[in-house]
Amino acid sequence: MSLQMLPEGQETPDVQVSWEDQTRINTFSKLNTRLTNLEEEYQKTKDEMEYLEDVSTEIELIDEDELVQYKVGDTFYWIKQSEVVERLEKDTENASASLSELDEKVGTIKDEMNDLKASLYAKFGNAINLER
Repeated sequence: MSLQMLPEGQETPDVQVSWEDQTRINTFSKLNTRLTNLEEEYQKTKDEMEYLEDVSTEIELIDEDELVQYKVGDTFYWIKQSEVVERLEKDTENASASLSELDEKVGTIKDEMNDLKASLYAKFGNAINLER
């Protein structure tokens, strides 16, 4: 008795997996994991940036000389509103730069994965599944 995961009537092609093929498969797997991690980091940074923009909007409604609690690390400090606005702008710029960098990394990884997919599907056809 043989176990198959292919649709009934479809046979598994008999293709030899070379060392080079296995290396490509492993590389694809590593890139896939890295892509997932980068996408999670991208979403986290995007959420943080949206939060900073919302806070900036709210802070602008407060008088410039009034003290506002501002979180640095795990501690809150009382800082003038005008200084908080400056810090929020700087934090928003940093988050934006981080998003750009992450977007570039994601694009590079996707390009590498597409190249590997093309070569692996060309050799293995339906015998390999490289979809997420």
